[in-house]
Amino acid sequence: MFEFLDLERYDLLGAFWVTVQLAVYSAIGSLILGTVLAAMRVSPVPVMRGFGTAYVNVVRNIPLTVVIVFTSLGLFQTLGIALGGEGFTETNFRLAVLGLATYTAAFVCEALRSGINTVPVGQAEAGRALGLTFFQVLTLIVLPQAFRAVVAPLANVLIALTKNTTVASAIGVAEAAYLMKSMVENESDALLPIFAVFAFGFIVLTLPTGLLLGRVSKRVAVKR
Repeated sequence: MFEFLDLERYDLLGAFWVTVQLAVYSAIGSLILGTVLAAMRVSPVPVMRGFGTAYVNVVRNIPLTVVIVFTSLGLFQTLGIALGGEGFTETNFRLAVLGLATYTAAFVCEALRSGINTVPVGQAEAGRALGLTFFQVLTLIVLPQAFRAVVAPLANVLIALTKNTTVASAIGVAEAAYLMKSMVENESDALLPIFAVFAFGFIVLTLPTGLLLGRVSKRVAVKR
């Protein structure tokens, strides 16, 4: 069924490489922001807890498409925020990373907070009894164990993030979904092969990630 589809006309590897870059940069950003939010959600300061809770509840209930389009129409075209550099392609790539990281951070926060809740309270109390500050208890005692406990949930978040990169096509980022749209328009007589190619491409990206991080989760799990 692929005889009507000329794949050599299209840069499939380039499109999926953009998808990989979107996923990697967004994963790093969301992990950093999500960790900060998780720390705020368990903070003894009411204002910080309130901000963390409000952020998670608001962002999780906004469609990702709205977030991505806002970064382009709201931040760039209305406010003129380009996040450095020039050029439509580079600017929209950075804005897409910002939107994906901002959105995914809410899910990273909740996954990490569930890991924090698995750490026995007595360990944090022992740290405070030794004179450690909240930040020291969090970074030296709680978070290292929490991360080990949530490798599998974070793997699911990463897989979801990889698939969510397709939304970046809404603001013109030339990733896999953007190319698929062009191919569907140009090769209307080969729709099934096109869908099969891109479905296989995303399986190649996500399945090994899930299997690898599943193994890592079992190896680093905290024995209680």
